[in-house]
Amino acid sequence: MSEKLNIGLVGFGVVGEGVYNVIINTPSLQAIVKKIAIKHPEKQRNAPSELFTSDVNELLYDENIDIIVELIDDAEEAFWIVRMAMEQKKHVVSANKKMIAWHLPELIELQKNYQVSFLYEAAVCASIPILRNLEEYFDNDLLHALSGIVNGSTNFILTKMNQQGWPYDIALLEAQRLGFAESDPALDVEGYDAVNKLTILLKHTFGIDCHPSEVYFHGITKIKPIDTQFAKEKRLEIKLVANTFRISNDQVVAFVLPQFVSGTHPFHRVMNEYNAVLISSGLADEQFLSGKGAGRYPTSSAVLSDLSALRYGYRYEYKKSNAITAYSLCSNYLMRVFISFEEDELVDLNDFENIHLSCKEPAVGYIVGDILVQRLIDATWAKHPAISVIYYPAETKNEHVEYGTFPAALVEAMI
Repeated sequence: MSEKLNIGLVGFGVVGEGVYNVIINTPSLQAIVKKIAIKHPEKQRNAPSELFTSDVNELLYDENIDIIVELIDDAEEAFWIVRMAMEQKKHVVSANKKMIAWHLPELIELQKNYQVSFLYEAAVCASIPILRNLEEYFDNDLLHALSGIVNGSTNFILTKMNQQGWPYDIALLEAQRLGFAESDPALDVEGYDAVNKLTILLKHTFGIDCHPSEVYFHGITKIKPIDTQFAKEKRLEIKLVANTFRISNDQVVAFVLPQFVSGTHPFHRVMNEYNAVLISSGLADEQFLSGKGAGRYPTSSAVLSDLSALRYGYRYEYKKSNAITAYSLCSNYLMRVFISFEEDELVDLNDFENIHLSCKEPAVGYIVGDILVQRLIDATWAKHPAISVIYYPAETKNEHVEYGTFPAALVEAMI
């Protein structure tokens, strides 16, 4: 690579402008932005006008540009740009988690075929260096599990619901007012963003190639006052958590769900737009990382780290994909969940192996029970807008509350 890093920047939104500012104010990086591709050339920009073009081909076919930094929203357009860049033997840095999650096997093959680097630390948890840690620090360690609060928008909303008792709609409006949530927040609040990030993490944690559609997930839109009230009574918090853990020597379960966390869990103190990742391994025990998971400069810090790594020819090696043990996703896992409902007849209790707790009030009710992940996937009632599904790990059970275990048929008669 040349003495200076010659960069073509695709996208000049909040993050793109932040990356530009960081590059021009970090002389030690020895980098220069040669050209910036944008969609709307008529807009005023905080950079010299001669840098901008509406034709991305000017960047892709410029022999003086070594690196393409891709920072746009459109996943399919981003994939085309990244593919073309690698075919021109340019290194690529990206923050587009949907594009990466949906096309990762193809992108890895392109990187291999054209002998370039494709780095994307900024796509998962922004300022938290989780991918590099999984690739390098945990390379030879036996990983057991990874869980993460990987979406700052939903964590902000849930913080307001948990701490201030706000209803979901009001918390969402505040998140939008502060710029933590988009005007159309579905990507975040429905869980799509989190499941895209978990798909990427699965590759770096267990070497698993999968599509986001293969991972079970729910967002936070169905959380109701009864859910937050239950959590408060049990001294728990509700967080949207991406989980993956080994359930056998070669099988892994993965899902994204709202989850109860106890006061002793590291996630309990992760508030507002912050992200966090908890890694469990055979040698290092537990490692906890936390930081801002979104925003101009937290994301820019990850892009800067990738650019710095390119100077030394760094690329992900995906060693876990070539390990002796080949892991695969499995949905035959019995998990404990909290289910709240407005009409109890909507829930098929025969889907549960055991019921631990139940309550029926005039307008709402809930149950805590054990159910196979696959049954949750197949259950039409679990998709009903009036039914919330919250993961309830056994270790979060309040020690002062006694749970009985009853056959589901008996509980059906009780409620």
